[in-house]
Amino acid sequence: MKKLFSAILLLLQLQGFSQNRYRVYFSDKDSTGFNPISFFDEKALQRRAIHGISPYCYSDLPVNPCYITQVSSLCDSTGYASRWFNMLYVSSSAERIEQIKQFPFVLAVEEVEELDQFTTSLDLSDLSPGEINLLRAQTTRMNAEAFKKAGIDGKGIRICVIDAGFSGMKETDGLDHLFRKNKIVETYDFVKKTKDVYHGHYHGTMVTSCIAGMADTIPIGLATEAEFLLARTEKTWSDKLREEENWLHAIEWADQHGAQVINSSLGYTSSRYFRADMNGKAGLISRAATIAARKGIIVVSSAGNEGDGAWKIVASPGDADSVLTVGAINPWTGLHATWSSYGPSTDKRIKPNVSAYGYTMCDSDGGLMEETGTSFASPLVAGFAACVLQMNPGTKNMEIISQIEQSADLYPYYDYAHGYGVPQADYFTDSTEQLEIERFHIQSSDLKFEVIIDSSSFTLAEPLLHYYYPYGENNSKKNQEDEWKEFHIDDRETSSSGAYCYPKFPDYLFYSVQNTEGYLKTYYVISVHQMNPLTLYKADFDKGEIVRIWYKGQMRTINF
Repeated sequence: MKKLFSAILLLLQLQGFSQNRYRVYFSDKDSTGFNPISFFDEKALQRRAIHGISPYCYSDLPVNPCYITQVSSLCDSTGYASRWFNMLYVSSSAERIEQIKQFPFVLAVEEVEELDQFTTSLDLSDLSPGEINLLRAQTTRMNAEAFKKAGIDGKGIRICVIDAGFSGMKETDGLDHLFRKNKIVETYDFVKKTKDVYHGHYHGTMVTSCIAGMADTIPIGLATEAEFLLARTEKTWSDKLREEENWLHAIEWADQHGAQVINSSLGYTSSRYFRADMNGKAGLISRAATIAARKGIIVVSSAGNEGDGAWKIVASPGDADSVLTVGAINPWTGLHATWSSYGPSTDKRIKPNVSAYGYTMCDSDGGLMEETGTSFASPLVAGFAACVLQMNPGTKNMEIISQIEQSADLYPYYDYAHGYGVPQADYFTDSTEQLEIERFHIQSSDLKFEVIIDSSSFTLAEPLLHYYYPYGENNSKKNQEDEWKEFHIDDRETSSSGAYCYPKFPDYLFYSVQNTEGYLKTYYVISVHQMNPLTLYKADFDKGEIVRIWYKGQMRTINF
């Protein structure tokens, strides 16, 4: 009994000194040596030269090892030391953290809270004609044939995929060419601290297939000849406190090893942040993504799958201002997928930036299957970005992002569901100046504005869809004319010859209302089934508000 009492007492003492995770920030980097020529990959140095960035940038200097040693003496364990944030991850008790705070070189200490991640998936057992249609459409929707004709396939561009694991990747038929051609440059598992990343979850394998995969002669993604850095940062169902630390370590590692494009299909929401934090500045990985962009990297992030949940808005790091954030569209409506997270960021910046298919055919060692999520829309755009960079090797990253936005099929129109729409490859390959065709005009009277479709641009369609976006200022569910309709793979969309046919849906008219503070208060999509599809009564709008109307590539603006 005495021994049992002693054991219980010891357990209680240990619980009193429980180990929590913290970030310890240092005040300076005094007495640290650094040789960028030996530290950075050649591609990293080239990227810095293109962007006019000194290889001796202060943020790249290592953390002072003496500071690490002194802090470590009061910790149970230490983790990653971030160059960019001059910070060290530690596990320690609250009592010892108070001692650490007394060091003169410690600037601040933050406790690390638990994170969350998301992905949704839908597995289909047999490849049907409808699935083959989807496989073709996910790149065709971005006009991939234009890149193919120009010989653009991402060759020479280095892409880092930050994900939860790459299980089965070596056995995945659609990615076999990456191994045969030695396209995997570096790998690292930041969970297990080893170079072997081909375990854990297969999510990263499927994501990579949406960048560079090939299904026989059909491309799954656009950058089939790119080279890769693979970073595993998450451990399935556990170790949540370390995920953000691992992500930060991975993005600094990617910079060191010459990444030109980074894809992150991982997002962090309610278990780590409040909605108000989605401003690109509160989240550590959002700030890290911004630093990566300042170092010339094109950072592509999924918007998140919270559109039909309580969270609703884009997730970190997709809220960062320098990140190319990708939303999802439904292939069978041509519109925003209901679960794809909405913008704007909480400081009212346009998010998502662009969109791509959120229902995609992905490959893994289990074969081709349909997957659902912005996790798979993001790599489609990352591959697209690699192709654009291949065509414009001396162009700065933010210029590339701006051009991708301008290439999107809704540009210059935007909303917080679709962004600027789906990027189009022919924008970069076709130098022919396109003449603007008169699609519609706006007829004004004393009381109203009426949109009139030009007869040559009108196609009679059934009134299938009229979408209202309830997420916005002063919006309520009762105003929604139709509930969202979800469509799925339809094998009938194959012609009698077996050739691919696009899903058929009506012509859409998009319009938005911008308030006097400069952001959208609401936006709509109308299925056009008559030549006067929209009437706006002047009394319903305030002075200074702006209405933008888009139809078949033409945008008109009404200023109140």
